[in-house]
Amino acid sequence: MKKCFFEIAADSDFSIHNLPYGVGIPKGGSAPAIYVAIGDRALNLTYLEAKTLIQTSATAAVFASGTLNTFASLGRPIWKKVRQQIEALLTGENPVLLNSKDHQALAFQPLSELKMLLPFQVQGFTDFYASEYHATNVGRLFRGDANALLPNWKHIPIAYNGRASTVVIDGTPVRRPLGQLKRPDVDPVFGPSQKLDFELEVGFFVGRENALGQPITFDQVEDYLFGLVLVNDWSARDIQSWEYQPLGPFLGKSFATTISPWVVPFEALEKFKVPLRDQNPKVLPYLEGKQTNYNLSLKAELVGHGEKSPRLLCETNLQNMYWSFAQQLVHHASNGCVMRIGDLVASGTLSGAETASWASLLELTFDGKKPLDLPGLGQRSYLQDGDTLILSGEGIQGEVRIGFGRATGQIVKSQLRLA
Repeated sequence: MKKCFFEIAADSDFSIHNLPYGVGIPKGGSAPAIYVAIGDRALNLTYLEAKTLIQTSATAAVFASGTLNTFASLGRPIWKKVRQQIEALLTGENPVLLNSKDHQALAFQPLSELKMLLPFQVQGFTDFYASEYHATNVGRLFRGDANALLPNWKHIPIAYNGRASTVVIDGTPVRRPLGQLKRPDVDPVFGPSQKLDFELEVGFFVGRENALGQPITFDQVEDYLFGLVLVNDWSARDIQSWEYQPLGPFLGKSFATTISPWVVPFEALEKFKVPLRDQNPKVLPYLEGKQTNYNLSLKAELVGHGEKSPRLLCETNLQNMYWSFAQQLVHHASNGCVMRIGDLVASGTLSGAETASWASLLELTFDGKKPLDLPGLGQRSYLQDGDTLILSGEGIQGEVRIGFGRATGQIVKSQLRLA
């Protein structure tokens, strides 16, 4: 059993088994550095590389770039090599840090004193629709039981391309979006969304590029999967419902997507692997291959304006994905689409079978028809100004625990004055 040379709380998200990557600026600093989270500290890889305590195959500095894109570009063998070096330093197998108070003083930073930035320069953002329960719930709301799940859904991983420019880091305020709203029997108006919603998701960052016109096969796909983050793909349901036909989501989805700051590498997830749920009917040959999912618990909580205590909205699990991450990526590139390092690909809303696991207010409140009663806050059909949404997630297997940290965002009032 691996153990860090200093004490880590048993309930820490960032155990020696995790070692997620992030980018931050230390308190009083100006330049970003690349870190690994460990307990309540962050280990500065930029410093370690400069002191040759961590080495890659690159001739130039890799961890001085301010993003993970350069490191990811080196490929999976180097990802594994660097992880092994970090583990050796933290366990004391390589005693350089253990035996040097000077190195420790410069290499470690309290997590609480880091301003976290986006871990990657996000090149593109794609959101899938990978939970059958979510797709069925939404279909039932708008099309009835008979047509809840559309005929193509179990044959093809459904997705839309979003806006990379509005992917934001944990803690970034979310401005209530403006858009066209259409109520029954009334002409459309332009105004602030009245049905602002969250979506509890998990996303992966792409760590390798394919050439234009060159699909990604299952033999190759593992080399493209760098690591996971929590994703809240905020949704303005009223804007979306008026605009999405016939071409799909646009302004109702493109105003903000919040992610957690620490990227959990797939190497940290080995103990949490589970088989993907059965897919019936059989998928087409290009989507076949050994399919893996992960037993990771997820939850969404709400803190009302002026409140301190969060109220649980839902608890779910990544196992509720019908389509695997590998299938999502293989399908994404199957037409020759270029995937770039730093592309973010999200699972879609990870609702489960039970009501308590429905991972959006659209489902939990039946599109506002059955508001939630939240003690001390009254009723919520959709999010109000001042509400803070908190996503978190963890994996526990015996004594091994990993977590994601949090993805939070507070709703702030729209400032634009309408004509």
